[in-house]
Amino acid sequence: MSGTFLLARRYIAYYRGRTSILVACLALTMYLPVAARLVIKQFQQRAISRARSTPLVIGAKGSRFGLTLHALHFRGDTPEAISMADVDRVREDELAEAIPLYVRFKARGSAIVGTTPDYHALRETALDKGDPLQRLGDCLLGATVAERLILGPGDRLSSESENVFDPAGPSPLSMRVVGVLKRTGTADDDVIFTDLKTTWIMQGLGHGHDFAEERESDSSDSDHTHKASRANLPQHTEVTDANVHTFHFHGSPDDFPLTAIIAVPNDERSETLLLGRYLSPAATAQILQPTAVVHELMDIVLRVRRFFDSATLLFAIAAVLLVTLVTLLSLRLRQREMGTMFKLGCSRWTMLRIQFAELAIVILLSIAVVGLLAWGTVRAAPRLIDLWLA
Repeated sequence: MSGTFLLARRYIAYYRGRTSILVACLALTMYLPVAARLVIKQFQQRAISRARSTPLVIGAKGSRFGLTLHALHFRGDTPEAISMADVDRVREDELAEAIPLYVRFKARGSAIVGTTPDYHALRETALDKGDPLQRLGDCLLGATVAERLILGPGDRLSSESENVFDPAGPSPLSMRVVGVLKRTGTADDDVIFTDLKTTWIMQGLGHGHDFAEERESDSSDSDHTHKASRANLPQHTEVTDANVHTFHFHGSPDDFPLTAIIAVPNDERSETLLLGRYLSPAATAQILQPTAVVHELMDIVLRVRRFFDSATLLFAIAAVLLVTLVTLLSLRLRQREMGTMFKLGCSRWTMLRIQFAELAIVILLSIAVVGLLAWGTVRAAPRLIDLWLA
């Protein structure tokens, strides 16, 4: 048997080009369904785990999938805005705790999440280094963001303008990095956290004063206006210890925007009552149970996977036919070789064993390649899932 495998190995090594093609065909045919199952399994685990830790989500009426992905993973299109008045509605009768979210802006490709300390209590996030948020303009970095941007406590990070062609729009805000969160393996690693007021400053709802501005007061009106020469207009806003006390907001806080609210009911009865409040057709907001939405989304994904498995079966049949064709052609080309071996005393059974040994080596090499690719897929799956959610 050792001589049989020796001859098979030598033959495969000599015809390495043909062997590589066969190994690639078989490996890809086996790898595609394996990769699909590995990625879908990880996506399912992450999505369901995140949904289970989020009792209810409230947002503007529209796509249920879009709102759920936005509130849980901070991905996708920004939904229509609701207001702080919706937070008060959730807190009526003390049925649930409301955690507001305002996720509209980005900084160097990462979403900026404006929220309250209750969010970090819900997600059980912890500081890896630095301090918690202390004042306006402070931000906390997720572990992945800190690694990608090579930033830490004491550094500064500017938000991105929504429209660079609108000079009258809000200026980017230069934020002070005060801490980095420990890695959680969730969407929290990929975002930048700040408080709601900081994101409202980015929106242009609040501002501060500096030496370039003049304040004009009117005794009959508590509101005020500002004048600044165009040459002195800052290209970005920066909150410092010297000017933080000058920052203020205009308008009613109840009208300030949010993109979603996470509601944490006190008990099952409170959850039922809260769900009933949003059943009216006149309601401007919708309330969702993330677990139900995610399970519905997974049903769609699994149906797509079943279709993919059916297509893979066709690829497998094609690969088997290709291997069969190559083997038959190889036998025809090796007629003289096999005739020589037969004259040297090899039996037909021995030559058949050599053929099977060659095929077995090709299959084993294909399985090894699939194992290597599967290992790489498992390591890359979280990033692939993030790209898909984006």
